[in-house]
Amino acid sequence: MRKIGGTLALMFVLSSIAASVSFATTPIGLWVTVDDKTGARRSQVRIDETKGVLTGRIEQILEADKRNANCIKCTGPRRNQPVLGMTIIEGVRLNGGEGYWEYGSILDPNDGKVYRVRLTPKNGGRMLEVRGFLGPFYRNQYWIRAE
Repeated sequence: MRKIGGTLALMFVLSSIAASVSFATTPIGLWVTVDDKTGARRSQVRIDETKGVLTGRIEQILEADKRNANCIKCTGPRRNQPVLGMTIIEGVRLNGGEGYWEYGSILDPNDGKVYRVRLTPKNGGRMLEVRGFLGPFYRNQYWIRAE
């Protein structure tokens, strides 16, 4: 009996470690977006996964003067829609074995442009490098894990 209890305890500890490691190396969760030019905290984006595909939605706008903003520069169905609640990350999938997620897109509600995106967890998953591509050019933002 004693050996079985010790084995179960060890299995529990190992599974807990594995769960925390996978959480730390994934973009799934709630993130505080940080402006790459000013360093200001702008919003909170929740990234979820469904069948291996990530999407991200604006859950909270931290800038008081923009909380009720609409995406006036967006095109298509997002045009003039509220930024709060808007899906801004779509179609992102894990790049097999490379440690980052890509193939999808990200919308910048400030300019209405859609960019190719790469998401790379950094600092043990406490930070997320968000790289938006337009042709050969790119821009990075570093988001902070909120939960």
